[in-house]
Amino acid sequence: MTTADQDTQALPDTPAAVARLVANHREFLGFLETRVGSRALAEDILQDAFIRGIGKLQSLRDDESAVAWFYRILRNAVIDHHRRHEVTDRRLAALAAELDTAEPDDEVRGAVCQCVARLADNLKPEYAEALRRIEVDGVAVKDYAAEVGITSNNAAVRVFRAREALTKQVVRSCGTCADHGCLDCTCAAGHCGGAAN
Repeated sequence: MTTADQDTQALPDTPAAVARLVANHREFLGFLETRVGSRALAEDILQDAFIRGIGKLQSLRDDESAVAWFYRILRNAVIDHHRRHEVTDRRLAALAAELDTAEPDDEVRGAVCQCVARLADNLKPEYAEALRRIEVDGVAVKDYAAEVGITSNNAAVRVFRAREALTKQVVRSCGTCADHGCLDCTCAAGHCGGAAN
């Protein structure tokens, strides 16, 4: 027997190995689905594994089962998927934390503040002043109460009522824009200045 004949005998019957893999498609899919939690994702991983694996069938030893060998490929694919998923989750969590702590840029803050300031001008003067001092200037409720000569409880009630009145003004003036935080508002065109109290 020549060396070429020995090499040929050492290789598995590739068409038969492919047929064994295809015959086990359902089992492979079930194996993946229980580990990734999604049928669609399991199908994607299996498709990729078939593409990569069939090209490597020549690496099988004659005593090695194609099915057992392919399960190893699938286990590695699941591990790779989870690693990628964990990295993505960490990146998304970091981005979410960054966005939670990020202040809006000056342009956005200015546009929103101008819109709200115009609407606040339509409120009762004591409501507008309470909102400006507490919400915009950042004065504490008790300090605002001392400034205007009322109790802290009265100041808290005034601010609460002012917020409610301003919310009604924003909804009346901006409509559905108010649901999205007024960041894509057309109020700059003059819509909010004319809302009635």
